[in-house]
Amino acid sequence: MDGTSGGSEARVFQKEHITVDFMVDQLSTAVGVPVQTVSPGDGTRRVTESNLHRPGLALAGYVDLFTHQRVQILGNTESQYLQSLEPQARAQAFTYLIQFPVPCIFLTDGNRLDDALCHMASEREIPVLGTTLSSTQFSSLLGDFLEDQFAPQQTLHGSLVDVYGIGILMTGRAGIGKSEVALDLIERGHRLVADDVVIVTRKGAKVIMGSGTDLVQHFMEIRGLGIVDIRAMFGVRAIRFQKRVEVVVDLHVWEPGEEYTRLGMVEDHVSIISVELPRVRLPIVPGKNITVICEVVAMNYLLQHYGYDAGDVFSKRLSEKIEQKSMVREGPPRRGIEYFEHDTE
Repeated sequence: MDGTSGGSEARVFQKEHITVDFMVDQLSTAVGVPVQTVSPGDGTRRVTESNLHRPGLALAGYVDLFTHQRVQILGNTESQYLQSLEPQARAQAFTYLIQFPVPCIFLTDGNRLDDALCHMASEREIPVLGTTLSSTQFSSLLGDFLEDQFAPQQTLHGSLVDVYGIGILMTGRAGIGKSEVALDLIERGHRLVADDVVIVTRKGAKVIMGSGTDLVQHFMEIRGLGIVDIRAMFGVRAIRFQKRVEVVVDLHVWEPGEEYTRLGMVEDHVSIISVELPRVRLPIVPGKNITVICEVVAMNYLLQHYGYDAGDVFSKRLSEKIEQKSMVREGPPRRGIEYFEHDTE
């Protein structure tokens, strides 16, 4: 099972269905897509997958491979085809479509159905909805929304903070100080996404998005202090509702016999919902400033993202120095500069 090393493995889960009413409400309020009701129907019908369907062949009578379980999109081509038919043939073509328990029908580009077809859909309680957007625009927006709804999710124990635009997920055993480090980062101007419980969602093949729960949101529990409201205390500048998870920082107690990365030449990764993310294992010892290190982790990730790897640069410089020493007699170490100027500050 995928997960981080900071807590118990969590089950990956996905929604099995959403209702048509929920989909229409979210399209209007969250996505910003205007939707009109052309013909009312049963809004509790279930949408079970993110793929959409243009039922051109079904209207023509070929239904052997008709994926009726998908949301049906009637664009200009389908609408004009229906209008080109005589009333009786038009009703027959529409019957090919609605004889199946389709979730709903969307008319794009401001297209309409005549009253007879609307009545037929209403009799079978199939919602017919309309939008002024083109088929391409609407399909892209609706498809993205449905992919998000049916994306695999996982609940992780940790703290997610936006540090210099990089989503850092801090993991580790309970009581190790994840919330305290997150609070210190917020005090330094960074932004809290979620604390204690982080819900991660895989978007596409390689993107992991994180958010808090609807109950906790931006509340934090600080041991010895209690519950604090980050939004009320620091303002809206200190929070985010979602952020891509890009680096995992695993906090754990220093173990004297364990090997730790010093040059950064060995990459460590952790798999979250089958997506490999870079992981930095930070041992906790007295006097170590974990907050500053997290900031450096974020800045170092940015440098690596844009092609600069400090460990690789140092390794090349070291190799060149070793090669030079093999060619000349070894002497005392050289200063970083050859001449100290008169400014002795």
